[in-house]
Amino acid sequence: MTHPKDHIDSKRQTPAPKQPGVPGGVRGFLQTLGPGLITGAADDDPSGIGAYSQAGAQLGYSISWTMLLTLPLMVAIQEISARVGRVTGHGIAGNACRFYSALVLNVVVALLFVANTINIAADLAAMADALKLLIGGPAIVYVVGFGVVSVAAQIFFDYRRYSAVLKWLTLSLFAYVGALAFAHVAWGEALRGLVIPQLQWKSEFFTTLVAILGTTISPYLFFWQASQEAEDQRIDARKKPLAEKHYGARAEFHRIRVDTVAGMVFSTVIALAIIMTAAATLHASGKTDIETSAQAAEALRPVAGAFAEVIFALGIIGTGLLAVPVLAGSAAYAIGAGRKWPVGLARKPKEAVSFYSVLALSAGIGIVLNFTPISPIAALYWSAVVNGVLAVPVMVLLMVMVRRTDVMGRFLVGGALYWLGWLSTVAMAVCVAAMFAGML
Repeated sequence: MTHPKDHIDSKRQTPAPKQPGVPGGVRGFLQTLGPGLITGAADDDPSGIGAYSQAGAQLGYSISWTMLLTLPLMVAIQEISARVGRVTGHGIAGNACRFYSALVLNVVVALLFVANTINIAADLAAMADALKLLIGGPAIVYVVGFGVVSVAAQIFFDYRRYSAVLKWLTLSLFAYVGALAFAHVAWGEALRGLVIPQLQWKSEFFTTLVAILGTTISPYLFFWQASQEAEDQRIDARKKPLAEKHYGARAEFHRIRVDTVAGMVFSTVIALAIIMTAAATLHASGKTDIETSAQAAEALRPVAGAFAEVIFALGIIGTGLLAVPVLAGSAAYAIGAGRKWPVGLARKPKEAVSFYSVLALSAGIGIVLNFTPISPIAALYWSAVVNGVLAVPVMVLLMVMVRRTDVMGRFLVGGALYWLGWLSTVAMAVCVAAMFAGML
């Protein structure tokens, strides 16, 4: 919802030139997609696939409705993050270091780095297990290979070309729609589970509910989308931060909304496909002890056939190649912007040595963690704990930030979007409280 201050008073300002809206047609729509689509797809990373598979295996179709519940909350908080980047020309950390205590920023960024690095380790392990499932061989070699490729692509690829590669990688998630086609779905039961909320008063249900919300609303996604919006306007000579150049704000906010809604809807559809596939196959056959995405792929073979197993495993690898760069990149953006270093994937390595060093360090530690006795499942659990704890203060910081005129100028976020953002924040806080209650 655009705040009234978004509109320029025609009595006091020169009338703005007519601005184009979102381009028409399929090609125009595809050109509109960018940071929001990549963010939504990266949300379905290998560890997320494991969480959705576990949800479907344990609780069947009855958990599907939670995805429709989280969709508007995801859209709101991600659109708000994107607006911050587009209006100010800085990411969340870049704005925080200018307007908030250095201590607050350092704690938030440190927790983000830790959580992202652990998540990278878990995602690399899942990708390696999926490739081992397909062709055999040593999983640890695949961990190193995937990690090195992900980092090298970010450092040495041209930014525009690399962004295009990430957009194309989102297509890998359609593997889960393909896997669903091999599952014998009870569509009547599946539809009831989707549209009729079903609460189960048992610990497994509430633990899974916390896992789903924690998986779909993650701090690294806020930092990534805001930073990408700032990056896109920085490298486009025609664009300036909206706080400096007011004309075209309405068209830009419309583009951000289309991009974000498309990305989050895509993410939700894929998550539902994974849940329903697991419900129709694993839950229906009584196999409820799924812990990882690779285990889910392997378990599909006896109940849905070898081809379903293959496309499920290929999806894990494809989305991992998308998610690992986003995880490493969001940590690098946050630390670099907070330290006021030159940041951005569009910069040459020698122009942003510190930024790329943080990116490589995050991925490098993620690789090394796979050589330790630490269980990837235990690591992922604690990553979820850190992410959950971190999400709440970051979301509060974000919601306060978008109502400050010294940050957003005339483009304060208001109306339904603002209140949905707060609803998302409260929902996340409740989930964190429930998580700690479950731990106790």
